[in-house]
Amino acid sequence: MSTQNGQGVCLNGCSANTAVDTRHVSKSQLEFLDYLKFHGLEQLSESLKLIHDLALYHSDVSFNEEEKSALFDLKILWEGFERIRQKS
Repeated sequence: MSTQNGQGVCLNGCSANTAVDTRHVSKSQLEFLDYLKFHGLEQLSESLKLIHDLALYHSDVSFNEEEKSALFDLKILWEGFERIRQKS
């Protein structure tokens, strides 16, 4: 979700552009990021978009707040993958 000026907003009100202090990133988190990069961030992003669009546009199921939140989570992930890929 983004504001009128285009800045991302978390559901709990925090800024999506909040900086992460990498001094507190664990080895397993770094390994996970390396794995994602190795697998292919573009492919992961496209897969998440596909799942999102299939659920949202090609389903007759009505969504409650929990499902809407889950779809928004997918969007957060693919946008994050795209930002990481652009900065790599």
